[in-house]
Amino acid sequence: MPLTPDQVQLIKATVPILRQYGQEITTRFYKDLLADHPALHDIFNQANQANGHQASALANSLYAYASHINDLGVLAPAVERISQKHSSLHVQPEQYDIVGTYLLKAMKDVLGDALTEDIHTAWAVAYRQLADIMIGREKQLHQEKGDWTSWRDFIITNKVIESDEITSFYLKPNDGKPLPKYHPGQYVSIRTSVPALKHLQPRQYSLSDAPNPSNYRISVKRELGLNLNLNHPSAPAHPGYVSNVLHDSKQVGDTLQVSHPAGDFFLDPSRGDRNPIVLISAGVGLTPMLSIMRTLDKADSHQPICWIHGTRSSRVHAFSNEIKEIAKQHPNVRTKVFMSHPAEEDALGRDYQYASRMTLGVLNKDEDLFLHKSDAEYYICGPGGFMHDMQGTLSGYGVEEARIKMEVFGTGAIRA
Repeated sequence: MPLTPDQVQLIKATVPILRQYGQEITTRFYKDLLADHPALHDIFNQANQANGHQASALANSLYAYASHINDLGVLAPAVERISQKHSSLHVQPEQYDIVGTYLLKAMKDVLGDALTEDIHTAWAVAYRQLADIMIGREKQLHQEKGDWTSWRDFIITNKVIESDEITSFYLKPNDGKPLPKYHPGQYVSIRTSVPALKHLQPRQYSLSDAPNPSNYRISVKRELGLNLNLNHPSAPAHPGYVSNVLHDSKQVGDTLQVSHPAGDFFLDPSRGDRNPIVLISAGVGLTPMLSIMRTLDKADSHQPICWIHGTRSSRVHAFSNEIKEIAKQHPNVRTKVFMSHPAEEDALGRDYQYASRMTLGVLNKDEDLFLHKSDAEYYICGPGGFMHDMQGTLSGYGVEEARIKMEVFGTGAIRA
C-alpha cells in the first residue's frame, strides 16, 4: 500500500523530531529487540551495539529516509549497499516484520502522545514500503547466487602472517563444490562463535585475491581495541571480538561459516581494459584493492593503473613485495606509498615515496591521478575519515561522483 500525500507530509513533519530523538529511539529499539529475540545476536555486530554505532547508523537512516520521502531515488546507492550486506548475512523477509514492530514500539515509547495515531500509521506504511524494496532486492541477490542460500562451512587450509597486523586465511568449502566467481573488490561474511559473547558473530571481510574456483582468501587486521562512542562512555573497552578470535584461536583445519560473495564495491573486468584505474587505500583498506590488482594482473590488462597507498611503516604494510612485483612486471602499473612513520629499516624510494600521511596534492595530476582522462575511475577504501577526505579532494579536482567508488564497512548507514 503506497503512502498517501497526507502521509508523506506527516513523515516529512517528523524530520525535526528524528533529528532530536532519533538516537534515543534506535537505542531503545535495539535494547528491546535483542532482549526479546536473542537469536538476532547472530546477525547484529555486538561491538557496534556496545559503542552505539549501530543505533547512530539506524537513526541517521531514519532521518535520511524521512528527509527524502518524496525522492527515494536519492537513497538508492545506500539501499543497495544495505541490501547487499543483508543478503550476505542471510536476513530473512519475516525478520523485517519483527524489526518493524519493535521500531514503531520504540518510537511510541520515546515520543509518547507526540506520536499520534495518524503519524504511527504513516510510519508503518513508510516502513513497509522500504522493507518491501529491500526484500525484493535481496530476493534478486539470492537468486543470483544459485543454490548457495545459507551459511556454508569452510575449512581453513592455510594461515599466513602478512604483516604485524594482518593475517590471511585461505578457505576451502567442506562440500568440495566449485566456488562461484565474484567481482574483484567484493566481500564475504564469516560467522564464528565468540566465547566472550556466548553466541555467534558475523563480520564482513574483503576477498583479497583474484577469483579462484577452489578457495577464497580473506586478510584480516587484528583490531586492538573498540573505539568508544562519546555518547556511550560506559561501553566496555575490549579488543575486536572476531578479528582476535581469528588471529589467536583459529588454526589450519578449523571451520568457519561463510556466506556468498557480496558488495557493490567492485571492478567489472568485462568492461574492457582501456579506461585508467586509480586505487586509493589506507591500512587494511588495501585488501579489496589487492583483489582488483591481482585480477587485472591475471588478465594481463594494459590499462593505466596507479595504486596509491597510505601506511604507518613497512611493518604493517601487508603484501608490499607482492605489489612491487606486479608493478615490476607491468609497465602500465604505477605505485605510490605514503608512510606516516617510517621505521629505521624503511628506505625512501624503495619502501615509500612520501614520508607523510596521504595528500593527493603532491602527486602528478596526469601520470598518477589521470585527471586529464574523463573516463578514469577511482576506487577508495580505508577509514571513514580518510575516504571522505580523498573523495572531497577528487571532487575538488572536478571528478564526477559517478567515477568515485568507495567501500563502506561498518554499519553502512543511509546518509541524509
